[in-house]
Amino acid sequence: MILTDRLRSIGAGVRLWFTPARVREEGTTPDYRFSLANERTFLAWLRTGLALVGGGFAVDQFLPRLHEVLRVTCTVVLLVGGALCAVRAVNHWVRCERAMRRGEDLPASRFPAVLAVAVGLLAAAMVVLVAAGWTR
Repeated sequence: MILTDRLRSIGAGVRLWFTPARVREEGTTPDYRFSLANERTFLAWLRTGLALVGGGFAVDQFLPRLHEVLRVTCTVVLLVGGALCAVRAVNHWVRCERAMRRGEDLPASRFPAVLAVAVGLLAAAMVVLVAAGWTR
């Protein structure tokens, strides 16, 4: 019962991604500058996702001598990270827009911290691999 309620809630949230007019039906219209700032943040997250996807392709193409398992792992981690950023971007945009319209606090998220740690760890691993000469 709880699982089906949770799935319905997720489904309703995802439907809002594709029907922004329904978001506008809630609450009152915020100052347009806040909505535009929310859209700029959304676009920044999409750029981050695209950069991660590009990094994944770069690892795959420019480190061909890296052990295949390591190369594929780094590539997949970057590609999945890019996909998660894109999904997170639209979800966060809707959540923030709804909160502004309702006069609520903006939603908090751990995603930026998790992403920063993951990218930092992956970058450190790549530095070690390159410094150790495992990419030649």
